[in-house]
Parts: sequence; C-alpha cells; structure tokens
Amino acid sequence: MTSPVLAVEAISKTFGEIQAVRGVSFEIQPGETYGLLGPNGAGKTTSINIVAGLLEPDAGSVRVLGESLTTRTIEPKRSVGLVPQELAIYPDLTARENLRFFGRLYDLAGVKLSTRIDHVLDVVGLSDRADDAAKEYSGGMKRRLNIAIGLLHEPRLLILDEPTVGVDPQSRNAILESVEELSSEGLAVLYTTHYMEEAERLCDRVGIIDDGEIKAEGDRRGLVALIGEKDRIVVETVGATDGVTELLTAMAGVSGATAVDGRFDLLVDDAASVLPAVFGSFSEHQVTVTSLQVIEPDLEAVFLHLTGKALRD
Repeated sequence: MTSPVLAVEAISKTFGEIQAVRGVSFEIQPGETYGLLGPNGAGKTTSINIVAGLLEPDAGSVRVLGESLTTRTIEPKRSVGLVPQELAIYPDLTARENLRFFGRLYDLAGVKLSTRIDHVLDVVGLSDRADDAAKEYSGGMKRRLNIAIGLLHEPRLLILDEPTVGVDPQSRNAILESVEELSSEGLAVLYTTHYMEEAERLCDRVGIIDDGEIKAEGDRRGLVALIGEKDRIVVETVGATDGVTELLTAMAGVSGATAVDGRFDLLVDDAASVLPAVFGSFSEHQVTVTSLQVIEPDLEAVFLHLTGKALRD
C-alpha cells in the first residue's frame, strides 16, 4: 500500500463542556474516497476544520503527504482543497472571475491559470455558464462553483463538507458524478454527509461518526458484516422445481432457501459468489428464471445498530 495522503491520529476538540471530537483517527490513500457518515452535530464539521488546518485540536495530529498540518503551517495546506458547507463565492462576479480571483490567491497566473479555470469549469459542468454572474446561478450551480474553486490549485486532497445539502436533484447528481471522476483520477477525497445513499455510492470506505467518535470503519461489506446481515436473493421461475429447494439449501454460502409457487427466497452470505451456482442449479433442473433480485443490507442498518438511532434523528 502507498503512503496515505491524509493521516489523522486521535484528534480531539472540546468547546466548553461539549466534547465535539473524541480521539478520531483515519487515513485516506491516493484515489480513495473516504466518507464521514453521521447526523448533524456528530462531529463531522469540527473534524473537517481540524483536518483543513482551520482549527487547532486539543490533542492528536494531522499529516498531509507525511507533513504535519496545523493552523500555523503553510506548505501542507497547498496540497489541500476545501469545499465548506457555506458558499465561499462572490455573487456579483462571474464563475470565471471568481476562479481568477481565487487562482491569484494560490499564486496562479497567465496561461496556467486560464488552463486550470477551463479544466475545473468542465469538471463541474459550468463551462457554458462561465461568464454569467454567480448570483444568477441556482443553489446547485453555486455549490458546483464552490467545488471548482477547491480544485483550482490541483490539490492532492479534496475535502467536501456536505456539498449536496439543499441542492436540486440534477445538480446533486452532477456533483456526485464529479466526485466519482476525481477519485478515479487519483485524488484523495474526504467526504462528509448524512445521506446514506451518497456514502454507499461514492465512498470506498466509511467512518460512522456519532457523538464525536468513530464508531466503526470499513467498506460497506465489512461494516455490514459487523451486524451479521446477509444478502437476500429473490428468484421468479417457470417450470417444475422439484428437488431444487433442497439442492439450494445444501449449497455452500446459502443459509436458507424457501420456495412458494415458483418464487425462491434465498438468504446467502455473499450474493455475488453464490449466483453462478444458483443459476447452475436451475439450469440443471431445466427451470427457467424469469426475474432475479438481489437485496443487500445497507449502511442504515449498521448505523442503527451502532448508535441506537436512525441517521437523521
């Protein structure tokens, strides 16, 4: 495994009597999207502010590309792009003018700046509206411009703090597609959200955070395994099914199988690994499969198990 782009070690932060972050640790590799999944008030934004060097932790450390990052360091921050929850744009300027202004803050100029502006506008799908004032944009377009600003200086780590809150479905999908593309190009992404479906779609690994603590961490399959949930396969068939149920029940990886009027309901450890054998059994008995549905356990069940409450409580 390569060295992590971001290494967060046991960071903590207290505000008065409120302990907002309690010993949070995680790492992000190049090309990996890591999600902090939790409800409002869980400690996501405080953690983000510490990782971005905007807030000093009471304890713990943050390293970007091996260098210590604090509120006082300069160089490591050049490798970080931050897209905050609150919009950081000038509404009276066009998208291109906003990007040129922020580019100058990063010491970009001339052909390089113009090239980067054209590139990030294309990434976030705003090329055709580049010369319109930002105040004329929809909420989703403003958030996409916010992301373009965070990408302008070619960071190695992009931090996105709930970037889809309050946006229309079309813009939301455009944002998610942009994040998927960036991660495939090798950018490390730290993504906070309280939307379960976003975490499942985008994130290679997820840290479930609540009350300032990481309750569990891993990919979706690993997290689901913590609560012993299994996949369910529902198969609709046509033909004589005598003996098929017993054959399926005895199959490795199948915990149970029932059949009623040609509809088979299987409980399995891993649907992808057993499906070839399941199809083989139906084919062997000359049973025609007319429909197939795989139902996988989701992160909602994991979150409920670990925290005792629904994600949006």
